Amino acid sequence: MEPKLEKKYGFFTAVTMVIGTVVGSGVFFKAEKILTATGGNLKQGILAWLIGGVIMISCAYTFAVMATKYQYVNGLVDYAEATMGTKYAYYVGWFMAIIYYPAITSVLAWASARYTCVLLGFSITGGECMTIACVYLVASFALNSLSPVLAGKFQVSTTVIKLIPIFLMAIVGTIIGLHSGMTKYNFTHYVNKSSSGGLFAAIIAASFAYEGWIIATSINAELKNAKKNLPLALVAGTFVIMAVYVLYYIGIAGTVKNEVMMAGGEEGAKLAFEKVFSSAGGTLLFVLVVISCLGTLNGLMMGCSRGIYSLAARGNGPKPEIFSQIDPTTNMPVNSAIFSVLLCAIWLFYFYGANLTDGWFGFFDFDSSELPIVTVYALYIPIFINFIRKEKDLSVFKRFIMPCISLASCVFMIIAACISHKTAVIAFLIVFAVVMAIGALLTLRRKIS
Repeated sequence: MEPKLEKKYGFFTAVTMVIGTVVGSGVFFKAEKILTATGGNLKQGILAWLIGGVIMISCAYTFAVMATKYQYVNGLVDYAEATMGTKYAYYVGWFMAIIYYPAITSVLAWASARYTCVLLGFSITGGECMTIACVYLVASFALNSLSPVLAGKFQVSTTVIKLIPIFLMAIVGTIIGLHSGMTKYNFTHYVNKSSSGGLFAAIIAASFAYEGWIIATSINAELKNAKKNLPLALVAGTFVIMAVYVLYYIGIAGTVKNEVMMAGGEEGAKLAFEKVFSSAGGTLLFVLVVISCLGTLNGLMMGCSRGIYSLAARGNGPKPEIFSQIDPTTNMPVNSAIFSVLLCAIWLFYFYGANLTDGWFGFFDFDSSELPIVTVYALYIPIFINFIRKEKDLSVFKRFIMPCISLASCVFMIIAACISHKTAVIAFLIVFAVVMAIGALLTLRRKIS
């Protein structure tokens, strides 16, 4: 009998995957961009965090309702299939496997390496950083492929660890800031009023920090009592995330001036920790920050390694007979994982050339940390519309109110991306169209053969 994915994860693993996949580098990595986009306007920055959080929670709630009705192999693809049919589900899965998962995972590998370089005193733009990023990618792949249970335990432990520096900064930083007047200063002084992108750009940046919760649905076939545990994990996890982000952001504002964070980025965050907890204590807590980033990378790799498998399990995509195989020893789709980590390496190379250099790709330089996320929100729209149309047995709140809020959130994200990223959206859409055309050719060839 062909091996199948086993029920090996519990509720705590699911909720920590939601929190652990989302909370991590984004809250540190994008704080600088949010402040820059709003011209150092802390109030507008907090508003961006709140709006991004509401968008995340509304969409997570709608998917939580879906999770009580649809339960198969791979979350988002299954929801697309149940609401829109097999063809749409295939294209959603193809996009997730080829663009979304590897692009976001590669950025997380780079972000983890960047914080490691800050900790070790290396250049954050040099070869050391990219080398460490590659090491992190391979290590995360190996952990998930060779020992998925250990990867789950690592996800739980890093989630607990990553909350330590965030909560400490949120509480202690706020207290110190209120006493010293730093919080009041940052709330009342703007660095510059001519911001680069404004609130829309800040919300798109926050979307990266909030992204990842949907990846928790990729383990629903391996989740014990999934119909109960997955919805609870999605709702509880997303509420915790928004609260944690806003409180941390306010805590940071109590330690260093906005202009320092805008200029320093990761160095500014490290300075904030050292200022509050002394040099030794700040360095120790920054080590926990690095660990938190690795936990986020691990959560993304858990979803990424199953990306092409979700298509192959349905007989779709390239070589489904190969990528649908489950290793009998590790109970993991190892071939799918290998393919995924190679895609991550390609997207890491692209991210470096497009975003960390003078621009290797010219017109096709776009931010692969944000635009794939906005595309996912665009893909949600038909799913939500058909969900409203089909699920007639649900209450008005579950069938109409929350899905409509989710729809409005998705449309808002698309508009915000067009305003903030401008022509880069066109470049990304061209790449997106080429990738989807390849996916169409693959499925067409399979039908002909």
